[in-house]
Amino acid sequence: MAVSYNNLWKLMIDKKINKSELCKSVKISSSTMAKMTNEEMVAMPILEKICAELECNIGDIMEFTELDEVKKKIHNETKL
Repeated sequence: MAVSYNNLWKLMIDKKINKSELCKSVKISSSTMAKMTNEEMVAMPILEKICAELECNIGDIMEFTELDEVKKKIHNETKL
């Protein structure tokens, strides 16, 4: 499943915070931030920390993409 963090980047611009500042304030590594920059999945506790710091909900920082592809995969697996 693909994920997009475009909402997070927009929110950070609105709150005038950069990636390194966010890493420092929520105590996440630069490699975790790199995963997010590359639209890779990260652990839910990390997303929870970010939401708490930015005072927002999960949908305010990320969204799932390509859900149709996931649905197709699920339906194909059940046919086997």
